[in-house]
Amino acid sequence: MQKILNQTEWMERANQVLPGGGFGNFDPSVFISHGKGSRIWDEDGTEYVDYLIGSGPMLIGHSHPEVEEVILSQLSKGTTFFANNVLGVELAEEICRSVACAEQIRYVSTGGEADMYSIRLARAYTKRQKIVKFEGGYHGMCAEAQMSLAPTTLSNFPQAVPDSAGIPESVKSEVLIAPFNDIDFIENFLSQEYADIAAIIVEPLQRLIPPIKDFLPTLRKLCDKFGILLIFDEVVTGYRFAYGGAQEHYGVTPDICTLGKIIGGGFPLAAIAGRREIMAHFDKSKVGSEGFLMQIGTLSGNPIACIAGLKTLEILRRPGSYEKLRDNGQRIMDFASKNLTKQGIDHKIVGDQTLFEILFTNADISNYRDVQKNNMKQYDLFHKVLKSNAILKPIGKMYVSLALTEEDLAQTEMAIEKASLALAS
Repeated sequence: MQKILNQTEWMERANQVLPGGGFGNFDPSVFISHGKGSRIWDEDGTEYVDYLIGSGPMLIGHSHPEVEEVILSQLSKGTTFFANNVLGVELAEEICRSVACAEQIRYVSTGGEADMYSIRLARAYTKRQKIVKFEGGYHGMCAEAQMSLAPTTLSNFPQAVPDSAGIPESVKSEVLIAPFNDIDFIENFLSQEYADIAAIIVEPLQRLIPPIKDFLPTLRKLCDKFGILLIFDEVVTGYRFAYGGAQEHYGVTPDICTLGKIIGGGFPLAAIAGRREIMAHFDKSKVGSEGFLMQIGTLSGNPIACIAGLKTLEILRRPGSYEKLRDNGQRIMDFASKNLTKQGIDHKIVGDQTLFEILFTNADISNYRDVQKNNMKQYDLFHKVLKSNAILKPIGKMYVSLALTEEDLAQTEMAIEKASLALAS
């Protein structure tokens, strides 16, 4: 009989074959065994209410029976083909119906790939080289995206700071860094530097920081004025903030957006979406060899991911889905604020009802540098108490899912109350 290993034993094995003992994602000491609905279980059998939800894609919950049913129906027909399949076409049609900027899409497997290609696509279309991104914004793992994502040294804008080893020094000159939510800076900067800039790439909600009034509309106006493409990274916000994503929620339409997480229903799938004349650069017959952007991916448009995504989007279209998501998120936010205030704990709850975080500071939060004012000692203790009370959430954000039940919310409130008391003691 095979011995059942605990998480400590699995950690010892992982350390032998994985750098840092993990996949580079969540806390490597946690080994998730399985998930169902709003809950996950680790290899020691501990059950948690899950606010990690796979870093976002499991918006309707784990192992949803309707999604499982359609996946099983496709498995016997084949799992991947490296060729067109009708499920990929149907999902593309639904994305183009629902996302304002999407006249055509191109599939990839990850959000990071989608962001990389969106940058390359903007350069191909505009024939300019430089990219503007915002300090603290996350856009995957390509060299451009790893500029000033989480800088420990705060340089003067627009100088970029590499966040990773192995990035060529030359990339620093191609990426210009701006402070999020600073309208005066971006207006003045673009008026001087616009001629070399291909695109501005931005998370409409930057990690957890909402855009101030007029920030996104100003970006749209400036891009129109200077012939710059506006890219919304909607890998996180797409189909989460609204069925049409953050561009529907905020009423601003970009030229290109990237999508991921939810559109694959828990499987590896992402997409670049944009206006037809921009997306034409993926078609050599339309733009010729000089304008052609090569993109090939073994698993792009995978039928399992596409059928899971189609069913997930169908469930999200049902009446009341987004109202329930926002009501649940608002309930948690209100409860946390009430309890922390009661204990006299300085805090800010930042984000959207569907995706937010609790920070321990009395400062207003409008950009990356403001987030650094978070009291990390209090923050770490708060998370430690939540986890000890069977609440699993990632560092930096709290994902709300459609699968949350009244029991889950009551357990979450109990854990928050205990964590608030711990901070006050």
